This record gives sequence, structure tokens and C-alpha cells, in this order.
Amino acid sequence: MNATATWTLPPLTASVPRARHAVRAQLLAWGLPHGSEAAELLVSELVTNAVRHAHGHVRLRLSLTGDLLRCEVEDASPDLPHLRTAGHEDESSRGLQLVEALASGWGSNRTRRGKRVWFDLPLPQQAAEDTLTLEAQAC
Repeated sequence: MNATATWTLPPLTASVPRARHAVRAQLLAWGLPHGSEAAELLVSELVTNAVRHAHGHVRLRLSLTGDLLRCEVEDASPDLPHLRTAGHEDESSRGLQLVEALASGWGSNRTRRGKRVWFDLPLPQQAAEDTLTLEAQAC
């Protein structure tokens, strides 16, 4: 299955739960509920960073290629993120550590209008099997 969905979010903290909901709803619409928890968490981290550190709207894009989900968050800041080591007392700086730990890959690149931060999540085997069943039933 190959599919793509895109949303434009305002640069508000209220966009973070909206992004989580959008990811959950889209994965359910694609028949893929098994990958939503990790995807929701990591999208939440990237959208939070975009809202905190960038100016202007945030663009969220999900693309599904086979059993791999790619999530991209674009914003208007050209400053690329980097992993930081958070101290025990720090209340932030752990988002990219979560992305590093849970995603099969992640990265960032500059765009004409700012930057794009992305991560890849392989779908759990059950989700891939469910997708094959749904595709077979659709034929």
C-alpha cells in the first residue's frame, strides 16, 4: 500500500494534540491501528519542537510505502535540530532522544522555506499482515 496525507497546522501549542489525533485517525483510515502509538508520540515531539522554535505554520506529512511509515514535519526555521543530552533536572531536550530510540531512522534537511525533520517507523508485522488482508479483500 502506498498512501500520503498532509496537514498544515498553526504555530500553536494546540496543534500538538491536533497532530496526534490526525496521525491516529489517518492510520486507522489506512487500516493500520498497530503503529499509531509510536507514530503519535514521535509526531508530537517533532510538532512540539516546530511550534516552540520556528515561526509560521507547521506542515505534517505522513507517507506509507509498503510496511514503512515516514513522518515529516516542516517549519520555517532553517536551524537544523540536533540530539542533546538532557540532565536529570531538565524538563525538555528529550524529544529527539525518543525519536532516536523508537524510529528506524530519522534526519533533517533544509528546504527553500526552512527545514524538514523526518523519521521512519516500520509497521508492526501484524499491521502489515492486516494491510495485505485488506488489499486482498478489496480486489
